[in-house]
Amino acid sequence: MPEPRPAAPAADHGPTGEPAAGRTGATAGEALRIAVLDVHYEGEGARAACVIAERWTDAAASEEQIATLPSVMPYRPGAFFERELPCLLEVLGRVRARPAALVIDGYVELDEAGAPGLGAHLHERLGGAVAVVGVAKTAFRGSRFAAHVCRGSSQRPLFVTARGLDLGDAARLVHAMHGAHRIPTLIARADALARGRARPG
Repeated sequence: MPEPRPAAPAADHGPTGEPAAGRTGATAGEALRIAVLDVHYEGEGARAACVIAERWTDAAASEEQIATLPSVMPYRPGAFFERELPCLLEVLGRVRARPAALVIDGYVELDEAGAPGLGAHLHERLGGAVAVVGVAKTAFRGSRFAAHVCRGSSQRPLFVTARGLDLGDAARLVHAMHGAHRIPTLIARADALARGRARPG
């Protein structure tokens, strides 16, 4: 199997070469309000962060929320979603206006057959009404099933998976997010809030 190619921001096809389903142009989904989510664990508890932006390309949030959970389920191999999903739902419950798309730190699907990862469980829990895009920083079993997105001058890809949004569109939108470096500005902001390195604006 050939190595996956880095996603191009204005390509007309998804990473597999198939026409992107339901496309409305190269910027499909760009105007959707998005929520970028992250969770950081401390001892027995966790801090979940949510950064809301009106467009994928925005440099700053329109809303930021933090949820602190005093205890979370212990990590269980193969069932990471059991630990993180309640954290994501808790912070999403504090958001004033429901976003149309969510960006998580991790995977939506885990293989070519669509085995559900954290993002898929989140998508299902929300009744399929909100698109979920996973942006993972590290490969999972080679991540041949994911779109590989290189940003800035970095040759290290981000691994993008999605439900509720065509994978080709999701890859283009992640590529187009604000920031000159590998990690988009909004994703870095959510990480800083979750780690307690920044305060909500």
